[in-house]
Amino acid sequence: MTSLFDYDKAKVLLNKYGIKSIESRYVNNAEDAIRFSKGDDIVLKVLSQKAIHKSKSGLVKLGLKEDQEIRKSYNELSRKASKLKPYKIIAQKMVKNGIEIIIGGSVDVQFGKMVLLGLGGIYVETFRDFAVRLCPINKQDALSMISQLRSKKIIAPDKKSEDMIANLLLKASKMFYNSDFSELDLNPIMLHDGTYDAVDIRLLK
Repeated sequence: MTSLFDYDKAKVLLNKYGIKSIESRYVNNAEDAIRFSKGDDIVLKVLSQKAIHKSKSGLVKLGLKEDQEIRKSYNELSRKASKLKPYKIIAQKMVKNGIEIIIGGSVDVQFGKMVLLGLGGIYVETFRDFAVRLCPINKQDALSMISQLRSKKIIAPDKKSEDMIANLLLKASKMFYNSDFSELDLNPIMLHDGTYDAVDIRLLK
């Protein structure tokens, strides 16, 4: 089982299916990250197949805006990542306020490809609030998955947000079903300001 480690290639695949992802760029040094920021808050992350739990390992720096703190954070991440070669550091624009969801995919030995929707981020393992369906799904399946969640009123408080999530789920399910990947992990996807952005993208063959 191999990972699609190249974040740019993963973004191209998401774009093909109309799935929005956060503005991101690989950065080779602190000055690259500063130029990417353009005065906006950014996030710096270490990407490595050896770094599964980035937040727990201190491999993520949030809310960076000033040149000095970006430079300091980049250098700190570089030192930590030196033990995780090969690695890359990615800069992303930061969504300050939003709700995190996860859309995942896996292969069941008996039934085949399955798609998952749930409350995302750190809450996946804490609350275990998710719904699973066999791929491919239709709009009714997607709406049923949303309704099954205990957190429905949090992630989909109105019809507009419910439809947005359902359509996103349909796109992700189609992408996973049509691909040769055995695992899909979009976590988190940030719901914010009436839209969404996929932030972390993980695909396994």
